[in-house]
Amino acid sequence: MMEGGNLFSRREFVRIAGLGALSAAAGACAPKVTKPPVRPYRHFPMVEVSKDRIIREAVGLRPYRPSGFVVRRERFGAKDIIHNYGHGGGGVTLSWGTSHIAAKEAAPLGHKTCAVIGCGAVGLATARLMQIEGYRVTIYAKDLPPHTTSNVAAGQWSPFTVFDKEMITPGFYQEFLRAARLSFGYFRKMIGSRYGVRVADNFYFGDYPVTLPDVIYDLPEIYDKPRMLVPGEYPFDEPSGAIVKTMLIDMPIYLDALMSDFRRGGGRIIVRDFRDIMELLSLSEPLIMNCTGLGSYFLFKDRELEPVKGQLIVLEPQPEIDYITLVRNGGLYMMPRSDGIMLGGSQQYGDWDLSPDPFVTERIFTGQSRFWNGLPVA
Repeated sequence: MMEGGNLFSRREFVRIAGLGALSAAAGACAPKVTKPPVRPYRHFPMVEVSKDRIIREAVGLRPYRPSGFVVRRERFGAKDIIHNYGHGGGGVTLSWGTSHIAAKEAAPLGHKTCAVIGCGAVGLATARLMQIEGYRVTIYAKDLPPHTTSNVAAGQWSPFTVFDKEMITPGFYQEFLRAARLSFGYFRKMIGSRYGVRVADNFYFGDYPVTLPDVIYDLPEIYDKPRMLVPGEYPFDEPSGAIVKTMLIDMPIYLDALMSDFRRGGGRIIVRDFRDIMELLSLSEPLIMNCTGLGSYFLFKDRELEPVKGQLIVLEPQPEIDYITLVRNGGLYMMPRSDGIMLGGSQQYGDWDLSPDPFVTERIFTGQSRFWNGLPVA
């Protein structure tokens, strides 16, 4: 209470206090009032999951090595070969980082021309960095965008499914973190419409408390501290959620832009399939950057490499969808691209078949349909 020019007069204060007492007395007999609903974290436009909106299915084979990717130099006769392959599900994500390391491996050799084998995300990043370092570069590849494994990638910046944590050394893990940091720095400079790179909200859902990949906590300078979410902050029937910020790379736009950059930098692209190492060594370039992914299983007999088949359902585009979802139960994810909504996922180790598995298609569709209709996934 305040007098004179104060907030309430004494009479007003007594009246208000009396109303409060009456309200308290009435409240003693009234049913308990529930708390208001939790405020939504943000607006969640919904993905329209229906079979009549499916425009295609896509299959890609991730080049996976349980002990992690390979970046190393090797000598074959008069040729220097620098390997840069075996990124598993993190090929796009780590491409600039491992290519940066590979380019530094080449620097002391003194060559001025090089061949890059492969034209996916890793091959293109390597080719561009070699150009920037002053090399005359030719890309040799069996397939070019849009027919590479990188085109199938949904495009989330996420260094996951790269290795088996029981099979790696502490030294490799530090190299992996270094590659992730380097690559993130390159991608951050590409944010914008030209390369199709943007920042996106990445939502994880699952049992309480939802678990997140360890690397999120090991790269705090990239991933801000994850925010945990509770039901009511999101419209899905999941016990727990979390959000981290990440980047989303629209692969058709991104790969086209890199191809354009490479050609403008004077690079040549030759379509060629190498059947064995001797054909590869017949190239005129003294330095060969091996970015063949699973091709190294055949060319260099790396029997630790194995395919991890990933299958996607692609729905008609919805430009209003501006976030990513990953559902831990069932391994489902949704990532929006300009050419469609990418619905996954699957991980079939050791499967070389590039045709869609109808049982996997049905599992993904059923799980995604339940999730987006507010039903438990499993």
